[in-house]
Amino acid sequence: MSTRRPGPAVAGPRGGPMGGFGGPPAKSKDFKGSLKRLLTELRSERSILIGVVALITTSVTIGAFGPKLLGRATNYIFYGYLGHKLPAGISKADAVAQLNRTGQTRLAAMLNESGVVPGQGVDFHAIAKIIAVVTALYLFSSLFSWIQGYLMAGVTNRTLYRLRRNAEEKIGRLPLSYFDTQSRGDLLSRVTNDIDNIGNSLQQGLAQILNSILTVLSVLAMMLWISPVLALVALIAIPASMFASIFIAKKSQKQFIAQWDWTGKLNGHVEEMHTGHSLVKVFGRRQQAIKDFEKLNDELFASSFKAQFISGVIQPVTQLVSNLIYVAIAVLGGYRVATGSMSLGDVQAFIQYSRQFGMPLAQIAGLMNVVQSGVASAERLFELLDAKEEDADPVAPKEIGRAVGKIEFKDVAFRYKQDQPLLEKFNLSVTPGQTVAIVGPTGAGKTTLVNLMMRFYDIWEGAILLDGVDIRDYKRDDLRRQFGMVLQDTWLFSGTMRENIGYGSSTPTDEKVEEAAQAANIDHFMRSLPAGYDSLLTDDNSTVSNGERQLLTIARAFMADPAILILDEATSSVDTRTEVLVQQAMAKLRTGRTSFVIAHRLSTIRDADVILVMDKGGLVEQGSHDALMAAKGFYYDLYASQFEASINE
Repeated sequence: MSTRRPGPAVAGPRGGPMGGFGGPPAKSKDFKGSLKRLLTELRSERSILIGVVALITTSVTIGAFGPKLLGRATNYIFYGYLGHKLPAGISKADAVAQLNRTGQTRLAAMLNESGVVPGQGVDFHAIAKIIAVVTALYLFSSLFSWIQGYLMAGVTNRTLYRLRRNAEEKIGRLPLSYFDTQSRGDLLSRVTNDIDNIGNSLQQGLAQILNSILTVLSVLAMMLWISPVLALVALIAIPASMFASIFIAKKSQKQFIAQWDWTGKLNGHVEEMHTGHSLVKVFGRRQQAIKDFEKLNDELFASSFKAQFISGVIQPVTQLVSNLIYVAIAVLGGYRVATGSMSLGDVQAFIQYSRQFGMPLAQIAGLMNVVQSGVASAERLFELLDAKEEDADPVAPKEIGRAVGKIEFKDVAFRYKQDQPLLEKFNLSVTPGQTVAIVGPTGAGKTTLVNLMMRFYDIWEGAILLDGVDIRDYKRDDLRRQFGMVLQDTWLFSGTMRENIGYGSSTPTDEKVEEAAQAANIDHFMRSLPAGYDSLLTDDNSTVSNGERQLLTIARAFMADPAILILDEATSSVDTRTEVLVQQAMAKLRTGRTSFVIAHRLSTIRDADVILVMDKGGLVEQGSHDALMAAKGFYYDLYASQFEASINE
């Protein structure tokens, strides 16, 4: 009895390189939730972050005393100047009384509250001591700030390392259906550009915002100490700046979401156009590709401009508020000095504090666009990390060394979409060592059959057995190690020939690599190269022909020594002479192995033990070439369409 298992949720096919693209998100996503989740990624750095906070706090606190001490030095200079102007020998009380008699009451009040000593000039020794103390404070403050910057750089880069590792591991756990519905350029953008942008936000935003907040608090404490009245005036800047920042930030956040969304789409278009640039030119679609690029580039420009402009308005608005508060403090402070309510040094210190008070508020506002951009990138990365994964491997998987190679399909049903069945009640039995050819028109389900055997997709109903065991009872990695593949589209990576062949084995040796090359009929070609097996392959593999690339992939399959072999029209893109070499190499490779050959040219599979004829997801015929030709059914019609002249003869 078959057991129904949930099938993959696979969307419809994506548009081609010239296809349309969806618009940007209509509204902002969950900013608070994404920011909170991003901060949870820092949990493993908690102890270092506590140290960073302590260093920032110490640095800010030490630096906060500087203006107050410099205000005292200003008082020494100012009082010394006034004392030098007054005649020696009289008391300060006499000088105040004399000023009152002449009607200079405000000057008299200021003198009365000051520390002026008539006849005594500037105390430069006291000023020098203050300057030395202030210099030491600023040096220590800078040192602590440098140390916290060094630690924060480590926190950021370790976090990015973990995010990249998580993204890479996640990609390995995603089903093939996910990649069928995603642009490769957009996926690459998520794991490269977006992660880099998150790092930029953490490095620039997190420590700087914390520093700015602590600066605001410490400066506020000093201002309250100097003058609670002036401090209340300065406090008006906080709600005004926060209101402006929050209002503008809400407007800009959706533009940052759109900016990174269009960035991914543009990357996807560029990647597709670069990969298929020759076809784009052949079909005369270069101008259309440029138009599509310009359209995407215009959308990216528009969203980026809006995001940067709107968020950039925050800083000038908060700066305006800060400047207005500064003017109010300067006027009120001057009045209080004139009336003797405050000393000149305290007013000078307070004005410095007011500038320091407004500066971090402006910095926080200016960093909002960095934070918003980083959170927008984090949302895109989290979408990837939250994508539905393949079903988990069994808790107690069956052990498998090297498979015998017996494959059975029992009442297998599969579909990409719920309402579009592809395979229904499919049954097949393949004995070990058999060569099974799979033929049929495009869309018949040939490649799907192979993907189901390797669990790139999971079946909906029924069971697929390998050596009598349901393949869902094996770990995926153990199952897939039983298969070797030689595909029509060859894949070689940048590296040496030796490394590309050795990729098929976990323990490659030079001797094994050369034996595999000899078996694949490529050894002579390798030795004819200047660097032999150590010759480098370029990114576009232009150093070798199509046939040579195919022979390299066959050599790689020899290195893997699989129990089951899958050949997907491996000779379709090579010349006639090379095809003979490829066919010979594949014949050696098939020896002693269960083989599945997906064929479009029927002349290449006449000697197969069993030919499976598929149409519309079902098995319509099965048998040897001669038996199927004699039956004059679907296979006969396929064969006749390719070799009508020879059949007539």
